[in-house]
Amino acid sequence: MTLNRRQFIGTAAVGGSAMAIASCAGSTGEKTVPAETSALHPAIAALKPMTDGIVKITVAERKARITRAQELMAQQKIDAIFMEGTTSMYYFVDMRWGQSERTFGVVIPAKGDVAYVCPKFEEDRAMELLKKDYGAEVRCWEEHESPYALIAGIVKDRGVTHHRIGMEERVRFFIADGVRKAAAGFEVVDATPVSAGCRIYKTKSEIALMQRANDATIAAYAAAFQTMKAGMSQGDLSANIAAAFKQLGFSGSASVQVGKWSALPHGSITPQKLEEGQIVMVDGGTSCEGYASDITRTTVLGKATQRQTDVWNQEKELQSMAFAAMKLGDPCENVDKAVRAGLMKFGYGPDYKLPGTPHRTGHGIGLEGHEWTNFTKGNMTPMAPGMCFSDEPTISIPGEFGIRLEDCVYFDESGAHYFTKQSIAIDQPFG
Repeated sequence: MTLNRRQFIGTAAVGGSAMAIASCAGSTGEKTVPAETSALHPAIAALKPMTDGIVKITVAERKARITRAQELMAQQKIDAIFMEGTTSMYYFVDMRWGQSERTFGVVIPAKGDVAYVCPKFEEDRAMELLKKDYGAEVRCWEEHESPYALIAGIVKDRGVTHHRIGMEERVRFFIADGVRKAAAGFEVVDATPVSAGCRIYKTKSEIALMQRANDATIAAYAAAFQTMKAGMSQGDLSANIAAAFKQLGFSGSASVQVGKWSALPHGSITPQKLEEGQIVMVDGGTSCEGYASDITRTTVLGKATQRQTDVWNQEKELQSMAFAAMKLGDPCENVDKAVRAGLMKFGYGPDYKLPGTPHRTGHGIGLEGHEWTNFTKGNMTPMAPGMCFSDEPTISIPGEFGIRLEDCVYFDESGAHYFTKQSIAIDQPFG
């Protein structure tokens, strides 16, 4: 299908809030050293590493990604795409670099091998990091020279048909504008239909890595929740969750919000302490070989009130309504519509008004905690095999509390499937 920027960005913004991204930032799959068990709560100390049997993405799969990108470039009439050292570069060529004021990146042409543009003094480091399976050409620029001319030169040398160079969405303006000025006669265009057109559809191997990240997150939460007690700070519980992840062999984190602060979807920086009878909301995750989990569990320390239980049950029903609306071939907006109708039934809303759900029903997830595409009004992208999303309506009641249950789903040829079991009840957060 033809993919455009409105489908992926206008209605499906990538990234999310800083807190949301931080909550999903984890290891790239490397084993971590378990924490010293002597200082750990017994529930955390009892955890065993969950890193055995992890299968990394193969060279063959990454080559298939490049081939698919080239097919999409032909469809979009683009001669090549350029990306900096972001997640997309890791996705295609298994290399991590980052971004600085010095231009470094990779050109994937519609035809031919990939090539890298690199500051000259970084050449040795680049040669150590790049995988020659995908192309080993590195064109270097000295401090007084133009990296943009090198990018344009690679495109020209690989062959030009359409005179269009695509920029991956995270390429910064000064680079895109520099290429535009250096590549006379070329149009610089959005490469999102190519990068998203590949990354949005996960393979079985990618889904397996996400499954491991989700399994580890549930294990970490389940252990850390046993440490909850009145008087402990939100930071104490967050630290216990991080320790549980470490014991499992992962690097993970979670935000914790208590009582009235749970009504803020991404929480508050206000110091909080757990109290008997108060709502406790935990939102976070880890990653496995870079593939993220994002899970929220909401419970009560001690005995829940009838009011808390009733709202929690409504939230559980909303999450199930969203899942029931996940039908192959239907537009993504249908999932959000189902939740908005449910909110109205319960007397919330309408739309994003509070009390109710002030945000989209779910976001795409993969190598980033938030990526293409979203369950939100107006997103007509059809749900398809390989897509992965969060399912996370929230009931926010300002000044009182909020309830969010978040589990992620993946689609295959038979439809949608949860990575994790839904919570059972307010006092049974783990299925």
